Amino acid sequence: MRCIFILLLSITLVSSALGEDIDSRFKSLEDRSADQERKIKEQQKTIESLRSASRTEASSQAGGGRLRLLDLSLDALVAAGTSTEDDESLQTQQGGGHDPRKRGFTVQNIELSLSGAVDPYFTGESHIVFFLDPLSGETKVELEEVFLTTTSLPYGLQLEAGHFFTEFGRLNPKHPHQWHWQDQSVINTRLFGPDGMRGPGFRLGWLMPLPWFSELHVGVQNANGETMASFLANEEFFQERPIGNRPFVNRGVKSLKDLVYLARLDSSWDVRDDLTVKLGLSGLYGPNATGPDGETFIYGADLVVKWRPGGGERGWPFVLWESEIMKRDYRAAAFFDNSDPANVVDLSATPLRDWGAYTQVLYGFHPGWAAGVRYDFATGSGESIGGRAADPFRDNRHRISPVIAWHASEFSRFRLQYNFDRADHLPDKEAHSVWLGAEIMYGAHAAHAY
Repeated sequence: MRCIFILLLSITLVSSALGEDIDSRFKSLEDRSADQERKIKEQQKTIESLRSASRTEASSQAGGGRLRLLDLSLDALVAAGTSTEDDESLQTQQGGGHDPRKRGFTVQNIELSLSGAVDPYFTGESHIVFFLDPLSGETKVELEEVFLTTTSLPYGLQLEAGHFFTEFGRLNPKHPHQWHWQDQSVINTRLFGPDGMRGPGFRLGWLMPLPWFSELHVGVQNANGETMASFLANEEFFQERPIGNRPFVNRGVKSLKDLVYLARLDSSWDVRDDLTVKLGLSGLYGPNATGPDGETFIYGADLVVKWRPGGGERGWPFVLWESEIMKRDYRAAAFFDNSDPANVVDLSATPLRDWGAYTQVLYGFHPGWAAGVRYDFATGSGESIGGRAADPFRDNRHRISPVIAWHASEFSRFRLQYNFDRADHLPDKEAHSVWLGAEIMYGAHAAHAY
């Protein structure tokens, strides 16, 4: 009996011990399972976070390049120099609004630029310009450009909408800091005014499916404003630079004929690995400010030949030859005004035709150094009121401009330029000018390109 009792007691103790061990193991397994479940949830959160970051990264990509939220930059152009003409005469001799045009110092162009991604479908740009009036010293502010550009239209299409430079030729769409010479060409100043042709509208580009680069542009812009010199312009512009000295007639927009239309074809061929040729054809049509029947046609062709051998340093050496030729057919409407009986104005309809060209060669002969020469020519037909020879923006003009440039880096440049002008409107028919220009750029701005 005693043996049986001891046996039962042993079994009870062993069973109790086994039960406690099993409970302990179950609890340990539950704890480990809960810990693993917590780790799995943390890993799932990490994976989801990485996926979200990947989607954000992908949404900031367009056309193979990353789009920054905002790029901010500033470019400053200043010049010092002198001329045989006085400051008053320089305002027409150096007719570009951002040309050096004062004995002493000229603050030509201080450009504040903002650009970046709007969303995955658009990029945006805005350029605001500050400069000092060379005669009064007053600070001037201009909205140079502000526009959106699409990034993902199909079939090689791209839409630009806003306020922007008209894509006519090579020089007009460029900002002053992108010019290789310090001043605007004579024919560009005559046809597009002191600040270049620009205005609100849209432009559609089509990259054509051809074996070489070829892009077609069509656009529509407002015809009025101080930067639409050859079209409806405005009264203030005509007070300073009346085309043919004709009276200004204010015209509103009544139909689609009262807008300006652009067509441009731009093509490029790599003739060799070190030689590129670019050819462009441009056309404009719109109303002008001489009356209800006034209209303007502008035609142009441009050529660029660029040689740059491989194995150079910072893009040197290079040779860049650039030329443009353009013509304006300004069909002035008849004008009659008898509001003052003592001074009746009776003008017949007259075609005023102006044409001209420039050609320039720039040779990058040593890293950081370049030298070149530009020739300008402009003339016309159809008499201005008071005579074409006395009209500084329609007389016969020739200009020769040698230049030498030193790039201290990609973002600073110094240029020394001499201008020899021969013009019918000048008292001595000739003028000599020398300009030393300095440029600095800082911020996220593209370096100079050749």
